[in-house]
Amino acid sequence: MKALIAGLSLLLLGGCATNGQTPWGGFTGSCSKPSSDQELSLNLADEMAGDGKLHASLANLQSLPANLPQVRLRQAKAYRLLGRSEAEPLYRSLIGTCMAAEGEHGLGQIASAKGDNGQAMAHLQRASRLAPTDEKIRNDLGVVYLNQRRLEDARFEFMTAMELKQSDPLAAVNLVTLLIYQDNWKQAAQLVSQMGLSPEQVTEAQARAEKLKLSSVPAAKAKDQIATVSDATSHPRN
Repeated sequence: MKALIAGLSLLLLGGCATNGQTPWGGFTGSCSKPSSDQELSLNLADEMAGDGKLHASLANLQSLPANLPQVRLRQAKAYRLLGRSEAEPLYRSLIGTCMAAEGEHGLGQIASAKGDNGQAMAHLQRASRLAPTDEKIRNDLGVVYLNQRRLEDARFEFMTAMELKQSDPLAAVNLVTLLIYQDNWKQAAQLVSQMGLSPEQVTEAQARAEKLKLSSVPAAKAKDQIATVSDATSHPRN
């Protein structure tokens, strides 16, 4: 009997350890808190990435322990923006940790960049359930819905993102794109005035809307025409 119990215990432990997760302990659903020195290094890496110095950011992160999800998240984003394949497994390693929403978000962005709106939608819907008040996730989910011509769903997500963070114009620009795509110029003009969008942003939204109209394969083409929030720095672009 003792041998049987021991065997079952090993099986259960093995199931947890290999539950489709990486060997970083993602299945626990928790994250170790960085030390004060590690926080400083993480902030420095963020500053470098914000300045567009992605390679320097990655170099700085190499001095930090890879078992910290906070480190892997920053590595994943830098690799994604550099177009490198290391991003996807790093995002997957976050699933099951306290940063599961960020992991699903990143996987959704990768799928969207590949034109796979089905996979992008699945990942972003899971991310939205995990972090329903994250305006970046809601905006990017709206982008995927717009790519799929699910216009009412897209509108809902853009409106949610706008209300969650009114200081960020990205979702508003995407909603203007949707309204122009629908030839709803009156409502688009009202939104432009209400949000104080610049002429450049309006021109950009109009150009993307026209490209959407001309696109014969929405899922494959529209990914390059609508802005996604996490890749934007000074202005909303994919």
